[in-house]
Amino acid sequence: MSKTFLAKKSVYDITKFTTLDFKDHLACIIWFAKCNMRCSYCYNSKIVDGEGTLSNEEVLEFLKSRIGKLDGVVLSGGECTLNPDIVDLCDEIKDLGYEIKIDTNGLKPNVLKELINLSLVDFIALDYKAPSSKFEQITKNNQIENFYQTLDMLIDKKFPFEVRTTVHHELLNEENINEIIFDLNKRKYTGTYYLQNYLHVDDTIEKLSQNSPSINKSLLSDTLPIEFRN
Repeated sequence: MSKTFLAKKSVYDITKFTTLDFKDHLACIIWFAKCNMRCSYCYNSKIVDGEGTLSNEEVLEFLKSRIGKLDGVVLSGGECTLNPDIVDLCDEIKDLGYEIKIDTNGLKPNVLKELINLSLVDFIALDYKAPSSKFEQITKNNQIENFYQTLDMLIDKKFPFEVRTTVHHELLNEENINEIIFDLNKRKYTGTYYLQNYLHVDDTIEKLSQNSPSINKSLLSDTLPIEFRN
């Protein structure tokens, strides 16, 4: 039985096919409008500040048309956990036979906990935006304790997830990354820590220079496995 959704149009766009964003899956990406952060380097500023153009019903119709062609759905944004229909929408997506990955900034721990407890998400990519010393400066949000709640919850539940940080040389250096690594160790995170190099576009939320490789891996703590992306 289909759900009655609260939001009329909350999805900004759909990337119809990706082999990169959900490991070992042929997937699509659902981009949700709006975010509770304003990260300096964000290249999705049109999504963060824009309005939804697609309804949840339209998203589900698209997914029905891809049954047998795709096996995964990535919920991204923006910040998908802000969507008031996220639990019901995930329930509908799971009923169609898809696995779900969520990209999140972690500021809605209760929403993520509910999705996990209901078995409505299969993998989470958690953005560790910055150490506490720079968190508000970079994200324009002071709710880092909410992020820590999410991180601790995922570790305690042994839920499949990854931690990743986007790096721009004007914002984060080796000392800042080591602060994050120290915190992950303290919280007993044992997975791979992914460092993503900033990709320059012209419409980031703040104007930044083109990035140059700035993180010297030899200066980073070797207490966690680290992989570089981009």
